[in-house]
Amino acid sequence: MVFESLSEKLQNALGKLKGKGKLSEKDVDLAMREVRLALLEADVNFKVVKDFIKTVKARAIGSEVMESLTPGQQVIKIVNEELTILMGERESKLNFSSTPPTVILMCGLQGAGKTTTSGKLAYNLKKQNKRPLLVACDVYRPAAIKQLEVVGERVGVPVFTMGDKNDPVDIAKAAIEHGKKHNNDCIIIDTAGRLHIDEDLMNELQNIHDVVNPQEVLLVVDAMTGQDAVNVAETFNEKLEITGVILTKLDGDARGGAALSIRSVTKKPIKFVGMGEKLDQLQPFHPDRMASRILGMGDVLSLIEKAQASIDEQKALELEKKIRSQQFTLDDFLVQLEEMKNLGPIDQLMGMIPGVNSKALKDFDVNEKDIVKIQAIIQSMTLEERENPAIIDSNRRKRIAKGSGTSVPDVNKLLKQFKESKKMMKKLTEMEKTMKKKGKFGFPFF
Repeated sequence: MVFESLSEKLQNALGKLKGKGKLSEKDVDLAMREVRLALLEADVNFKVVKDFIKTVKARAIGSEVMESLTPGQQVIKIVNEELTILMGERESKLNFSSTPPTVILMCGLQGAGKTTTSGKLAYNLKKQNKRPLLVACDVYRPAAIKQLEVVGERVGVPVFTMGDKNDPVDIAKAAIEHGKKHNNDCIIIDTAGRLHIDEDLMNELQNIHDVVNPQEVLLVVDAMTGQDAVNVAETFNEKLEITGVILTKLDGDARGGAALSIRSVTKKPIKFVGMGEKLDQLQPFHPDRMASRILGMGDVLSLIEKAQASIDEQKALELEKKIRSQQFTLDDFLVQLEEMKNLGPIDQLMGMIPGVNSKALKDFDVNEKDIVKIQAIIQSMTLEERENPAIIDSNRRKRIAKGSGTSVPDVNKLLKQFKESKKMMKKLTEMEKTMKKKGKFGFPFF
């Protein structure tokens, strides 16, 4: 889970303040000491931690907390606000040229995921009705051009290449002309990386920059490298003047040092984060939402956006009608499971729900194999059995288990889950008036 370790430690430190009717300066000091240790252990830049604690402490011992009826909650609110400021306050969007094409120069060290991220960004822009063009300017790494071509094919975006025998500056220049000729309004240039920063790399990037005059210079860094990622960002910014950062592999980053330090150190925003290997898992970075997730407050807005983008609205309406009329079947249960799969990894979804912290998630054992198993069991049933599970006796259960390659206990477990979900659906219909204004998308119950 994203920032799992940091999130748990911060929630524990601040949770001790919640139940107190009055806070002393000593209480604040003790809490801030734990927060400081949590941030340092998360590999957050030392100066960033020092300034953050100083600011939070100054506000926490002020009148807004000491005179509050819920001082513990006020401190948490302050930490949330300061974490948001630390990461950039608000979403930083791409700068599009008023006269297309918009040129985006991708840079970074080898191994950060630059080529894949270029494809993800192209996919993201395509969903915004843009006409992106990917440009292969990495002529050094073996198979780099082929990799970009494969990624481009997967996202349905054209790739401009002149092979690995030409100068990257000439390739970039020719790509701009090609893009203009073919009405590509966004040109994403995938450049070469190195295992370390060197003069040759920076000179080449600078030369490409001078030729194409990009609207965006995006640095791709691996979030899991922590403070090293911050050092790389600082060096690239000094030599190339980047406009933003894309953090890859954030879904595997339990610490969070890079995300919490980069903005403060470089003064450049995090524009996107990679939340998985799939090409649709590049997300805009929202500092306020990330701060809320770190503190266990959830991220309902992102959850709603995911639902709106991934869930078939017509199917949702049909399911809603069936739930209201108590005609919810195993086929409907399967449809809802498949819709939930489209939303992404379940642990990430659970992390967006307020009050569900990392500690609770450790006891929530859900994986893709379980969902595949449920699908196999339901698909091994007859239409009559799916419509009316009450007729499934012991002989039918044995047949279903054999047909799905599972066991009778697996079939029993699913039928029990379905029965419980129907009870929950009935309760939801009773709560309809209360929930009507909060959206129409539901989630499956296990």
